[in-house]
This record gives sequence, structure tokens and C-alpha cells, in this order.
Amino acid sequence: MNFSLAEADQRDAVIRIDGVSRIYQNGETEIRALDRVSLTIFPGEFVAIMGQSGSGKSTLMNILGCLDRPDEGTYEVAGTDVAGLTLDELAALRRDTFGFVFQRYNLLSGATAAENVEVPAIYAGTPRRERIERAHALLERLGLGDRTGHRPGQLSGGQQQRVSIARALINGADVILADEPTGALDSRSGEEVLALLGQLNDEGATVILITHDANVAAHARRIIQLQDGRVTADNHTGHKPVKARARRAAAEHGAARLLAEMGEAVKIALRQLRVNLFRTALTLLGVVIGVAAVVTMLAIGEGAQQKVLQGIQNMGTNLLLVRTGGRGARSDDSVTLGLPDVEAILELPNVQAAVGERNTNSTLRFGNIDYRARVQGTQESYPLVRDWPVGDGTFFNAEDTQSFAPVAVLGTTVAKNLFPDGEEPVGQYVMIGNVPFQVIGVMTEKGASAFGQDMDDIALVPITTGSMRLFGTQSIQSISVKVEDAGRIEEVESAIGELLQQRKPGKEFEIRNTASLLEMVQETQGTLTVLLGSVAAISLLVGGIGVMNIMLVSVTERTREIGLRMATGARMKDILVQFNTEALVVCAIGGVVGVVLGVAVALVLGQFGAAIKFTAGPAMLAFSCAIVTGLVFGYLPARKAARLDPVVALASE
Repeated sequence: MNFSLAEADQRDAVIRIDGVSRIYQNGETEIRALDRVSLTIFPGEFVAIMGQSGSGKSTLMNILGCLDRPDEGTYEVAGTDVAGLTLDELAALRRDTFGFVFQRYNLLSGATAAENVEVPAIYAGTPRRERIERAHALLERLGLGDRTGHRPGQLSGGQQQRVSIARALINGADVILADEPTGALDSRSGEEVLALLGQLNDEGATVILITHDANVAAHARRIIQLQDGRVTADNHTGHKPVKARARRAAAEHGAARLLAEMGEAVKIALRQLRVNLFRTALTLLGVVIGVAAVVTMLAIGEGAQQKVLQGIQNMGTNLLLVRTGGRGARSDDSVTLGLPDVEAILELPNVQAAVGERNTNSTLRFGNIDYRARVQGTQESYPLVRDWPVGDGTFFNAEDTQSFAPVAVLGTTVAKNLFPDGEEPVGQYVMIGNVPFQVIGVMTEKGASAFGQDMDDIALVPITTGSMRLFGTQSIQSISVKVEDAGRIEEVESAIGELLQQRKPGKEFEIRNTASLLEMVQETQGTLTVLLGSVAAISLLVGGIGVMNIMLVSVTERTREIGLRMATGARMKDILVQFNTEALVVCAIGGVVGVVLGVAVALVLGQFGAAIKFTAGPAMLAFSCAIVTGLVFGYLPARKAARLDPVVALASE
């Protein structure tokens, strides 16, 4: 809606109020701040509305400036009835038609003089470069060309009031409402401000001056006396012709304006965060801890899952493990398995290889070095079954097994501990228990198993030799079976079960399928990761509540600023966007810092042996959660700010 008066017929009233009353209730008492006031103000007039404290002049100014609405009567601006306007249309009216000059200046303490002047132009959608040039030009004209970068605390009272006047002029306002503009100034500064208002009036602006001082009112050409909410005198003698007022350039529209508004909102948000650095840091802390917790926890969860899955994959995904005893029970030595059972399993279809195994823990000695490790008796097909090649030397063969050869193949962990000086293990003799074994090979490094066991901490010997010299029994504890076609592994599992029941009726055997074990671990680890992420997300939730609390405090502290923004043309949407953006900026900064901190903590934990795996997903999830936190928890404070009454907000201390 366009409320410009530049093309209006100069005989038309810029302001017309008829029978306007503003009534307040004080308990059962009715107080009429304005009582059936009627007056007409024409373009180009310099009007002083004069009265003592309590006469209703400030209430009248609030109604004239569309900051408040009358309870009775009608109010028209350029022929438009204000009563029918929405809140956003009233904001547009204040933005395009009125310029406010306040007694207490109402400048933004954290903004420079130029930035304060720009505020109404921001809400008018004026392109950034144009409003900066116009703000500097106005300050230059008002004698503040060398003060554009100064903040209000660095300016005198008179200089601050000039900044306020420049702000009122930035949108080419037709009507300047000056509420006690000299009340906080010394006499010299006051005279300069009044002279400036007179000059603006000479250039075509309609000036309405609110004052209680007769000397100040004398600068106006028309004086309206108020007493007890009623007009008691008006020396109106007609109005002079008015020059056409210079108008601001057309505003940006569409995406360009939206981007400009968002850019300004972010800029204001960053400035506000700098004003309260300590409080900002405390607010960020909750979000940072929440995001860092999510990143760290999920990295640990992903790392643990990868480690377990890698361990299972190291065993082979087409492997069946057969041992005595029911599922979940310990191996039952009364139910014996032997090498003939291994030979029988090898006869089954789709079985590529099978080996019998028996383990014990024993002390290995080389020279004066003792090392306790797991000793496993097995068969010559072990490297094939376990997908574990020899790294140095050879593995024992069928002849070694049949001849009870005292030979051993070492895992890399055992080799490093028995030969710490880098001596070649192959060809050396080591004592296992009290029996000498010749080292004929060293396996490649395998790493940890699915259960965290070091698979390289092992010495492998022929099952026959181990049974005779180390284990004291001919039975084997388990059989490892490699299936040729992994897609038919369940068929082989059933066939082995049937075979063993035929060979050993009534006995229980457990057959583990590593493929199903892999699937089970994946599901378990996935659940664990979700649990870890959920626990960490609670921290982010707590941080979000902290953001909401701080933003609510910010709204309370900045109530006057909100009123000023509304007076200079900010719509409800503008205020909503501003405070939501501030919450988003806090959470975005917290999200970035939290991601960096989370990665750093995870890396440190990795140095202490924790399994860590980084993927983009958790970091993006944590950052996105921080942004959503800003949107969700910033909305309530932003909504509260947007719904403030501009009159009440401006009157706030």
C-alpha cells in the first residue's frame, strides 16, 4: 500500500482526526488521556502540540504516528482511514510517511551512526549501496560527516539527536514527528535542532513538534494547546504551498529483497552477539557440547562397528565353526570330535576345506625371552580356511601333520615379542612348554577379531604334534569349515548337523555361521550407534533450551529496540525473522565449533586406542540438528518480540 503524499493535492489534509479519544482503565476508574480531539494538519505545516505533563500530547503523538489506535473517533492519513489497516500496513505507513525524532534519541547502542540512520531504509527494501550513500549524505548534511563510524556512546547529545533526525529523513518522510526533541539537550544544541527542523519544513516536510516548553513551541507556525486531553487553543491561520518532497528510490522486490533482509538480519545478529560476548559464549557452550557429543559418540559408534565387522570379515564370511555343546554353552569335552569327523565333513558337497582345531595357552621361550601366547593345533588347510596367508617362510603340510613334526608357524605379535631385535624367526627353535619347535613361517598380520582378541598373538602347530606333546588328548575342540558357495552356506550347515547326529547320536553340537553372525553384529552395532546418538542428542536439546532462555532474556532487554524498529517500519515478519536469525546464527556458530571440537576429541580418543571412524553423515546430522534447534527454540522468543505493542515497547526502560 502506497501512502506517499508527494503527488497529493496540496489542499488535502495530510492528517485528519475527528472525535478521537484514548481511554485507559485504572481499576474501576476510566481515564481519558484524549477526549474527543479533532484537528486537521495540512502538508508543509510546522505544528507544535503543546501542553503540560499529563495533558495527553504524547498519547496524541502515538496515535498520529500510528503507534497506537484510538478507542473512539476516526483518524485518516492522506484520506486513508487508519482503523481499517492491518499491523503490517500500519508498519508500512510509519515507514513511508512518518519519520520519528525521539526525546531520548532511541539509537542502537551497538550500531554506528550510519547504521542507525539506515534502519528505516532496511525495512523499506532500499538496496544496500543506495541506503549507505544516502545515510552518509544525510549525516554529512547535518554536520556529522566525520562521525559516520562512531557509536552513540561516542557522540554528544546534540550529535545523537542529529543522527535521529537523519534516520527520520532516510526514507524521505512526508511527516516528521518530533517528541520533545530538545528535552535532553543543552540550550545551544536545542536551538540547532529546532533550526534544522525549521529548515526541513522550509524544504516541504510537515513537522509536528511535541513539547511542553513555550519557547520551543514558538519556533512553529501553528501552536495547538492541549489540556486534560482536549484541544483548548489552535492558532491555525491556513497553510502555505508546499514543494514536492524528494522520494526514496524504488525498493528491491522478490528474491533480491529477501536476500538483502537475511543478510542484514545476520549482520545485526552478529553485532548483537558481540555486544554480550560472555552471555553469547555461555549460550554457545550448550550447543557446542551437544554437537560435539553427537559427532564424537557417532564416530566412536561407527568405529566400534567397523572394528567388529572387520574382525568377523577377517574370519571369513563363508565360514562355519563347529564345536561341542549347545548354543551358548561351553565346549563339552565329554563329547569328542576327532580328525575322522573332519574327514567326514570334507566329503559333504559344497565344502571347500575343513580343519580340526584345539587351543591352549602356553609359554614360548627363545633365548632368555619368555612370552605367553595362545598355541593352536590345526591342519595344513588352515591358511585356506581362514583366508590367512603366510607372510614369511611356509606353512606346515600334510606330511608334517602325519609325521608329528615339531614345527611351528608364528603370528606377528608372537614373532615380534620373541625376536624384538629384528632377528629372522624362520629356522630358529623356540620352546613351547618344554618341547622345542622349529619356526618354519610367520603369518601375515591379521589384526583383532570381532571380539577384540589379537588374532596375531598365536603360534600354530600341527594338530597331531600338539595332541601328542602339548594338549594331552587326541580330541579336537572345534572344526572350521570353508564353504565353496556362500549362497548355499545354510544347506551345508544343515548337512553338517545331520552328519554329526548320525556319527554321535544324542550329542549336542553348535554350528556358527559367520555370515549370520555378521548380520547380527551389524544390527546390534546399529542399535548401539542410534543409542549413542540419542544420548548425545539430549545434550543438544539442553543446549537448545539454553538458546531459548537467552533469547527470551534478549527480547526483554531489547524491548525498546524492538519498539524503535517497529516505529521505523519493521513489520511483524521483520522482527520475527530478526530474532529467529539471531538464534540461527548462535546455533550455526555453535554447530561449526561443535563439529570441529567433536572431531578433535574423537581424534584424541583414537590416540588412546579407541576405534574411531569419521563419515560426513554424523557431522552433517549434528550441524543440521543445531540449525533445527535454532529454528525451533528461537521461534517462541521471536514470536514474543514480533507481537509487542510498539507504544509499550518504546516506553520500556
